[in-house]
Amino acid sequence: MASSDKSPEPTPPYGGEQPPGKPMTMKQHVLDKGAAMMQSLKPIKQMSQHVCTFALYSHDMSRQIETHHYVSRLNQDFLQCAVYDSDDSTARLIGVEYIVSDKIFEALPLEEQKLWHSHAYEVKSGLWVNPRVPEMIGRPELDNMAKTYGKFWCTWQVDRGDRLPLGAPALMMSPQAVNLGMVRSDLVQKRDDKYNISTDALKQSRVEIDEPEWISPQADYWKQHAKGFAVDIQSIEMKKRAPFP
Repeated sequence: MASSDKSPEPTPPYGGEQPPGKPMTMKQHVLDKGAAMMQSLKPIKQMSQHVCTFALYSHDMSRQIETHHYVSRLNQDFLQCAVYDSDDSTARLIGVEYIVSDKIFEALPLEEQKLWHSHAYEVKSGLWVNPRVPEMIGRPELDNMAKTYGKFWCTWQVDRGDRLPLGAPALMMSPQAVNLGMVRSDLVQKRDDKYNISTDALKQSRVEIDEPEWISPQADYWKQHAKGFAVDIQSIEMKKRAPFP
C-alpha cells in the first residue's frame, strides 16, 4: 500500500475537521492541570521558536501546505521540530522535521542525502518567518538557517481530509524557485493576511543574507532528476529470535 499516493477509506462520520471522539471530561482537565504542575515537561519547554512556512509532498508537489514548526535546538548544528497544521490551541501534530548544518549534511551517505531539502531559497524568499518576531531580532538565526538542510516526514495528511493520522508517513520537500517548487500565491497571501506581513517585503529585506557557496545536488533531489519519494507498507516475515552472537 502506497498510502502517500492514494486517499484512505473514510474515517468514522463525525462532523468537523477534528479527530472523532468524545469531548474531554472535567476529570481529564483536572488530571492534565495537575500533571502540568508536577511534571517537568523538559523536552517541550526547550521549544524556543515558532516558524511558519510551507511544504510540498515529494511524490505530488501540487499538494502544498502551510506548516507551523515548533523548534528546539539540541546544539548549534542540529534542530528538531514538532510540526503542526496551525498555531491554534486545537492544532494537529502532522509531522516532524530534523534540521542540520551543511557540515553534518555533507557527512551523510549519498542515498540518505536524497531525502533532505535545502533551506536557502525558503529563507531568502521570505517564506520562512517567525511570526510576530521583528526581523532585526531574528536575523542571526535566518543567516544560519539559510545554510541548513531539513528532513520532514508528514504523518497526518490533513490536506486530503484525513481526520486521523492514516497510512505511512509522506516525505516533504521545501519550496524552491523553479516550476513545481513555487508556492501558490493564494497560500502565501492567506498566511500574510493572518500575520499582517508581506512576504515580498521580507524578500527584499533579506537580499543580503549570504547563500551557501554550494548546495548539494543530492538535496532537493527532484530538481535534478524529476523523481520524488513515497513510502510503501509491505507485509514481511517477523524476526522470531535474536541472532546468535
